[in-house]
Amino acid sequence: MSPETLTSAASAKAQLRRERLRRRYRPAHLRLLFIGESPPASGRFFYQRDSGLYRAIRNAFRAIDPSLTDADFLGSFQSAGCYLIDACLQPVDRLDPPSRRAACVAGEPLLCRTIAKLQPEAIVTVVRSIRGNVERAACCAGWHGPLMDLPYPGRWFHHQEMFLAKLVPALRSLGCGTGVGQPYQSSTAPSGA
Repeated sequence: MSPETLTSAASAKAQLRRERLRRRYRPAHLRLLFIGESPPASGRFFYQRDSGLYRAIRNAFRAIDPSLTDADFLGSFQSAGCYLIDACLQPVDRLDPPSRRAACVAGEPLLCRTIAKLQPEAIVTVVRSIRGNVERAACCAGWHGPLMDLPYPGRWFHHQEMFLAKLVPALRSLGCGTGVGQPYQSSTAPSGA
């Protein structure tokens, strides 16, 4: 087998593992759909509890309920009606900017079908650069609802602060994160959407 074939097979296997893990946490009723750009090329993944995005979203929930731990966060995230998907199934964070944008555009048809299937009450993009992709996919899906975009929290403290400053009030308005494993209380739109 060529190195390219081995790499492709390993990539497909990693994608399948990620998607199986992601589906384990899909809520029965989806209130807040978080959409990221793609899983990181590093192999880290939100649902493995080892990515920066995981820590940032967990910290937003902890701002509301400090008793949340790593052991119970994903269950609380799911119970609150929250779910995270990616605009692109394969990592794009190591691509050059034109290839990265092209991959996000190429992911729009699948994203459209996913939004149409999931029918979330609200959508949050967790990186501003994909807002246009998400808007087009949501329009294609016939979805109407609040759409909020957040700066990717990444390594810049200022972005982490902005991420929390926008997400925490939205979670509070939805009643998300108000108790470990507790069902949500209201169905109002996130503020700032």
